[in-house]
Amino acid sequence: MDRRHDREIWRLAIPAFLALVAEPMFLLADAAIVGHLGTRELAGLGVAGIVLQTVVGLCVFLAYGTTASVARRLGAGEPRAALAQGVDGLWLAVLIGVLVTVPGALLADPLVRLAGAGDAVAEPAAAYLRVAVLGITPLLLMLAATGVLRGLQDTRTPLVVAVAANGLNIVLNLLLVFGVGGWDGWGITGSAAGSVLAQAAAATALVVVVARAARRAGADLRPHPAGIRQAARAGVALVIRTLTLRAALLVTTYAVAHIAREGSDAQAVDLATHQLAMTIWTFLAFVLDAIAIAAQAITGRTLGAGDVATTRAVTARMVWWGAVIGVATGVLLAAASPVLGRLFTDDPAVHEALAPVLLVAALAQPIAGVVFVLDGVLIGAGDGSYLAWGGLITLVAYAPLALLVHPDLVVVWVLFGGVFMGARLVVLVHRARSDAWLVTGATAGTRRG
Repeated sequence: MDRRHDREIWRLAIPAFLALVAEPMFLLADAAIVGHLGTRELAGLGVAGIVLQTVVGLCVFLAYGTTASVARRLGAGEPRAALAQGVDGLWLAVLIGVLVTVPGALLADPLVRLAGAGDAVAEPAAAYLRVAVLGITPLLLMLAATGVLRGLQDTRTPLVVAVAANGLNIVLNLLLVFGVGGWDGWGITGSAAGSVLAQAAAATALVVVVARAARRAGADLRPHPAGIRQAARAGVALVIRTLTLRAALLVTTYAVAHIAREGSDAQAVDLATHQLAMTIWTFLAFVLDAIAIAAQAITGRTLGAGDVATTRAVTARMVWWGAVIGVATGVLLAAASPVLGRLFTDDPAVHEALAPVLLVAALAQPIAGVVFVLDGVLIGAGDGSYLAWGGLITLVAYAPLALLVHPDLVVVWVLFGGVFMGARLVVLVHRARSDAWLVTGATAGTRRG
């Protein structure tokens, strides 16, 4: 039985793993390229990246909620309705993107300062953000279209598109940051422009694939206000859940920005170190999240088909794999911690500060492996309301400690890995042991308990 479940899990998880590894390569490539412009630019990229990840991350329901709802409809034998929901999600992505882009560009300066940038870092951070916000609509379309395809049990297409987009991003970044021939390039602004162009290309490719699938299923491609409103309402709980996660990241960055009060140079080193550590953490989180993507698709489909026993069995198997992979990534990160900094910057102060932070992050990897899997299971089950309340409880437990107890960067990361991730583990395990999330049928319906 375990082997049969493993085949299904890895059929979805391996392409999702490769695609999710490719996604943070946008950030890793940008960091590696911008890091050679200087520490201020690298720190600015880190702060601007937090703002962008917060805005786009709040809309992750476009992928997660769509995966669950499309998978449920598919499991219930309703492919046309599944694609119709997916198309509504695409239109919702466009609407949100247009509403966010203009304010994001106009408010770049106050946004990066709100995220903790001081005078030395604010200028490059705002310069990057003003251009990068143009990629928000393409990014949201990528989320929505990827969610549709995952719900259809297709994780291969997002992989192909992600790999191609990352290759294009690297080429464009190198050209636009450093220039070619007699042209000197645009510096950090060129990095933002290159990423926007690559994101637009990826969004176009994914939308075309979803549109073709919708036509084959007989689903209408025109916007339907009622369907868009329904998709937005269904995403509210996941927005709250995601908001609590992003708030925790912002609280962590704010705490790091206020550790060094003696001067801007010290703040730049701390922020640059934190940015690199968080970029690596995000990279590994996407690796661990591969099984969570499979969990969303499988849980939605099996509950849509009314098969509770299979849902339970596959969940147990995925949790086991999450823990095993978490241990493996932790060991690898600990082993690589002394040398990783040299890949991104020439600043010896950042090298010295990064190694102990990465050791702390390595210790938290097994916890993260289980947390991400259970999060995916409950998203696939449509248990957004519990995830929203659980996120609020976790944030309340973590934020006061992060804001009040931060004598140095390592302590901030101990609190992040131990208190924040530990609280998430407790909240998710408690729910998974109950039966309240095991609601069957084409829609999640009314939650029990």
